[in-house]
Parts: sequence; C-alpha cells; structure tokens
Amino acid sequence: MAEAARGALPLRGLAPPLLRRLSELLDRAAPGKGWRDLAQRAGSRGRVRLSPLDLEQCSLKVLEPEGSPSWSLLKLLGDRGCTVVELVQFLQALEHTEALQCLSHSGSITGLPGNKLHICVQPQAQSLAVGDALVLECGAVGNPIPQYQWFRNGFPLANGSENVYMVTYVDVEHQGTYWCHVFNDQEDEDSNKIEVVIGRKAMAVECSEEDLSDLQKPAELQEQADHRPVATDKVALLIGNMSYWNHPQLKAPMVDVYELTNLLRQLDFKVVSLLDLTEPEMRNAVDEFLLLLDKGVYGLLYYAGHGYENYGNSFMVPIDAPNPYRSANCLCVQNILKRMQEKETGLNVFLLDMCRKRNEYDDTILILDALKVTANIVFGYATCQGAEAFEIQQSGLANGIFMKFLKDRLLEDKKITVLLDEVAEDMGKCHLTKGKQALEIRSSLSEKRALTDPIQQTGSSAETQARNLQWAKAHELPESMYLEFKCGVQIQLGFAAEFSNVMIIYTRIVKQPPEIVVCRAYVTDFALDLDVDPKEANRGTPEETGSYLVSKDLPKHCLYTRLSSLQKLREHLIFAVCLHYEYPGTEYTMDERKEVNVGKPLIAKLGLHHGFKTNNCLQTCCLTNNRFPNHMGSSPVATEYFIPSHCPPNSCPGIYLPNHVCSDSIRQPEACSCNGILASRHEVGNYQPPVEESNVPVETTDDTVELEFLLSDKLRFSKQQYL
Repeated sequence: MAEAARGALPLRGLAPPLLRRLSELLDRAAPGKGWRDLAQRAGSRGRVRLSPLDLEQCSLKVLEPEGSPSWSLLKLLGDRGCTVVELVQFLQALEHTEALQCLSHSGSITGLPGNKLHICVQPQAQSLAVGDALVLECGAVGNPIPQYQWFRNGFPLANGSENVYMVTYVDVEHQGTYWCHVFNDQEDEDSNKIEVVIGRKAMAVECSEEDLSDLQKPAELQEQADHRPVATDKVALLIGNMSYWNHPQLKAPMVDVYELTNLLRQLDFKVVSLLDLTEPEMRNAVDEFLLLLDKGVYGLLYYAGHGYENYGNSFMVPIDAPNPYRSANCLCVQNILKRMQEKETGLNVFLLDMCRKRNEYDDTILILDALKVTANIVFGYATCQGAEAFEIQQSGLANGIFMKFLKDRLLEDKKITVLLDEVAEDMGKCHLTKGKQALEIRSSLSEKRALTDPIQQTGSSAETQARNLQWAKAHELPESMYLEFKCGVQIQLGFAAEFSNVMIIYTRIVKQPPEIVVCRAYVTDFALDLDVDPKEANRGTPEETGSYLVSKDLPKHCLYTRLSSLQKLREHLIFAVCLHYEYPGTEYTMDERKEVNVGKPLIAKLGLHHGFKTNNCLQTCCLTNNRFPNHMGSSPVATEYFIPSHCPPNSCPGIYLPNHVCSDSIRQPEACSCNGILASRHEVGNYQPPVEESNVPVETTDDTVELEFLLSDKLRFSKQQYL
C-alpha cells in the first residue's frame, strides 16, 4: 500500500530542481523523445487530455529568452492530475532512458513503483461493427522495461508483441476475450480480461418526420448553393526538400514551390515557404503553421520531396532522414490533418507532390485518433497509391510533372475539386508519364469552396491579431542601411528575401572620395549555423550565389551573398563588412572593418531549430556544401519575397510588400536538346551519395518535343549563365 501511495504521487509534488532537470532533458531530446512526443502520449489519455491551445502555449515558450516548452508542459500535466507513475509510463513508451534514470535516481521519489512491474493502463472492452478498427492498449512500468504478448481466447496473437494491438479492419472472427501478458526478466503479470464484440454495420440512420421535411426544400437549398463561401483568412505552408543527405537529390521542388508561392499570394494567402528542412525543423514548421489557423481559415499544405505511403498514411521525408527511413523519421500527413481539424478550419487542402509507394523497411502501424467527419477536406496526390511521382532531371530549371499542369489552372475561379479534376485530365494527355503517374483526388468537400473565395474577417479579434503577428514575425527583413567609414567611403547594405528561410545581402559603394583609386567592400564572418559558402559570397551576379530565380528583381551593380537555412540561426545575425582601399602612388592596401547586427531575420525569429543537438548546425553546413555538390555550381534556392522591381536603383529598400507580385514569370535556360530524364521521388533503399553522377533509378525518353512542352516557356535564362 505504501508503494502504491508513492506511485500515486502527483507530478506537481516533485521538487522544482528535478522538474527543471527533466525539462532540460526533454528540450534537447532526440527526435521521437521530446516534449511534443510526451504531450502526444499524455494527450491520448482522457484524464489529462491536452487541447491545441495548451500545446500552442507551450510552443510559444521558445520565443522567450529563458522559456522552456518542456517545463511548461510538465507543469500543465501536474495541474491536470498526472501522477509520477503515469509520467514514468510515458517516458518508457518513448524509451527515454536518460529521463527515466533521472527519476529513479532522485531521492524525492525513492520507492517509485517504476522499478516493480506494474500495469498502469488496462485494455478496455469494445463493441465494434464489421469494418471498424480494433485498438487495444496495455501500459506498464517496471525495470527492466516490460515486454508484451496479447492473447485472444487463450491463444497468443502472432502480431501481438507490442503494448498496443491493432486490427485495421475487423470481422466477426476477431470477436472474443482478450488480455495482455506483461513480463520482464524478473516478473510477469496479466492484464484484465475484456470482451470484444463484433456486430454488423448499421445500414440506415434514424430520422424524424421533421428531419424528412427539411430534406424537401429545393428552393432553400438552391439559395444556399448560390451563396458564395468565404474564408476568415488564408494560410499556406509550402515545403520543398531537395538536398537530401542520404538519398537522391531533387531539383524541381525549387521551381515548384516558387511558382506556387507567387500564385497563392495572388489569391491573398499568407504563405510560409521553406526549402530543405530536417525532421525537427519540419515538425516545428508545422507547429508554427498550425498557430496561424483558426475557425473558418483556409489552410493549404504543399509538400514536394521524397515520400511514401503505408497503411493509408502518407509520410513526408525530411532531408536528414536515415537510410533506410521509417515513420519515426518522417512526418505523417494524416496526423497534421487531425490537428488542423481541431482548429475548425473552413477548408483543408493537401497537395502532396511525392511518391506513394510502400516503404518495405517500415512495418509500423500508426495509431491515430479517428478523424472528425467533416466536409472540408481535399487531398490532391501527384500520383496514385502505390505509384511514383516524377520530375524532369536535366540541366536548367523545370517544374515537376504535377506542378507543370497545376500552375496553369490554379487561379481559375472553380471549386477546388473541379479544378483538380481538370488538372488530372491535363496530366493524362502527357505521354511521358502515361501509365506511370496519374493525379489522384480524395475529397469530403460538400460545399462549393474555391481557393479564390474572398476573405471576410470576423473583426479584429485577439486570435486574428495574434495570427497576423505570428505570420509577420517570419517575414521581417532588416532595413536597408548605410555604413560610413573613416576614409569617407559610404557603403549601402540591402536585404531581400527569397524564401522564408533564404535571404540575399547586397552591397555597393555609394560614395567614394576622389583621392581613393581602388575600393572594394565585402561581407564576411557569418555564424557557423548558416549555410554560407565563402566561394559563393560577394559575387557579381545573383546567379553566381545560386539565386537563379530572383536575379532580375534585385538592384544591379552590387555584390551579392546568399544566406540559406536561416531557421538554424540561434542568435542574432552578426557579420562584418570589410573595406579594402588604396590611395594613388602607394603600394599598400588600407583596411577598415565594421560589425553589423541585424537581429533575427525572417523565419529565424520562430526558433525552428529547437530540439537540435549541439553539433547539428555545423554538420549541416559541411554536408550541404561539401558532400553533395550541385551540378549548377551551388545549392539551388527559390524565390518567395524580394525587392519590388519598380524600386529606384539607388534606394534598394529591404522591404516586403505582402500583396505585390514582383514578377509574372521565371526564366530558365533554353530547352536542352538532350534526352529528358524522369526521376522518381521515392527512395528508401541503401542509397550511397554520389561522387560525380547520381545513382537515381531513371527512365529516359527520346521525345525532346514533349520535353520542351513540359518545360515552362516562361522560364528563360541565357545558356552562358551555366558555362
């Protein structure tokens, strides 16, 4: 009894130093073992269920100088009555050994039943219909960590060696008495025996005469149909992953995300678009995206990169995914949808430009809470289930197959499902991918909702103001500035954004005393967090830095430096501006230097690096710049926000105009006369990074006419830029 009493110790009874230590361990935990994973485990229990607002409040702690999301979560769980034994169970499920040791070694919890085998969560009886999903859960704590074996009617179940037993589609044969045998090297215990009853699905619904009369009002229904839906706001998250560490490189996501960004901005979407994210960065980006959603908001998520589909769940693959990868290394789209539904959004659109083949290395069956029955979900898959999505692999810039056809219709004022149907028909006429890739649409949309629907805000509510502030934080550029040097030289620094995580610094000399004959200024000494190749900094054209898509919208006659991976920036962006100059008749070069602090620009303000290991930033820089050279000479980036083309050449303000479209088109090299290569966006095998040539499985075609058709005629660059 004394042990049970100690095991029932409320979490809020733990000493603050112990809670602080646990918070530190959770804050810097590896993927799958952090505070968000703990929240997901705890939130699945009815007694300590956490709302999306609770998690938002925890997430926003990263914006505070000494804030800790884990500390906030542990206090919240304690206030909701969570016990120490439950916390131990959650940590064991996450296999967070370090946190478990911290608890077991603490003198304040001596005698904790975590060392003794104890079943904390008992399976529950269920009554199901044929075709439903059966999910049974048994949770135990103990040292060594308990193992599980499920039984039905006295016989062990072949796939019942986990703490959760699941049957995705039940029939009458699954009916019976279930229990779980829990054991370790020292002890064993059986759970409660429960009954699972399988009946037949109801084929009809009950309704009253009044309900029936409501179904017989065609005039009223027609009036409702004629009423155009509105959005309270429109928000989009666009992710394009290309520079994979352990898997084949992709090219098209750069152009795909760029063009979709410009189109969605014309439809008044607040767009957050990001290139090349690791797993924690993707998870944190999704969390920030969810903060922008609210009742009636249209939410759109677009992803281009490697992916797969298992058991009906779609997974997006981060650039740091191991080889082979599994669900624990990726983001589940259906889980994101569930969290979007909790926001009561008006429309949820998912555009997934990735493969949907099965991942043979991943047998995990994710257990997700049932989705709400809503009439506002639209999935546009670039390819059918079990098939691959393709992009054109060649020198130059081109869209992926899906985006090539989608962009031509996206601005049409049509119901989103109708628009996607027409895109599917267009794709079906492309013989390069016929029999290989076909658009698949899944929808529960019952209203005539379109991406062109107007925004009608409900007023200046606190939620609206917070959403606008959150979005604005991710798109703040440093202001243009002038630096005065002792020798009389004046330098202008300007800033332009390509993506939410990519910024260009451009410098030029605006004042030079006549007695100085040679003068040159350059920027240097950037933090190791950032992906900056010194060989590609301070170049005479944006193309030389890797900025192929935004060049004509930047001021001319400057030196350009591209800063990518701004999401990795932990502190303020501080760099140096160095000035070299000479006087006539001397052989010596004079030097002056000024340090510049521009704060945290763009996405850096949101702290998407949270949860990184201490050496991740440096590793990322090395891998991006050295392990995988780009055939164009640098890592490609894409454009989202930039300096308007109508700005006077001498003003060069570093500003962002949310509703201004600076360019109607992109330019690319002339269509290559070589054969087009269709490269798959599916790769989970034992891929080895290429030294000179890619090891991507490809299919070739000699039909260069069709290839030229696929390449947008709006994309034009001169061939000399790639020599």
